[in-house]
Amino acid sequence: MAVAAFVLGLVGLLVFNLVFGPCAIALATLALLRGTHRKGRAFLGLTLGVADLVVLFSLLAANDTVTWQFGG
Repeated sequence: MAVAAFVLGLVGLLVFNLVFGPCAIALATLALLRGTHRKGRAFLGLTLGVADLVVLFSLLAANDTVTWQFGG
C-alpha cells in the first residue's frame, strides 16, 4: 500500500489530481496504521497526495480551471 500511495501521488501531480490525491492519502494512512516496513514511502505518498490537492486548488485559484499547459 505504501508503494501504491507513492505511485498514485506521483502520477497525480500530472493528471487526475482530484482522484489520485485523496487515494494516495488514504492508502498512505492505511499503510502507516497497519505498520508497514516502508514508512518512508508511505510518508512520501502522503506528502505527494497532499501536494496533488495543493496543485489542484492553486490551479483553481489562478485561472478558474483545473487544466494547465506549458508554453504560451
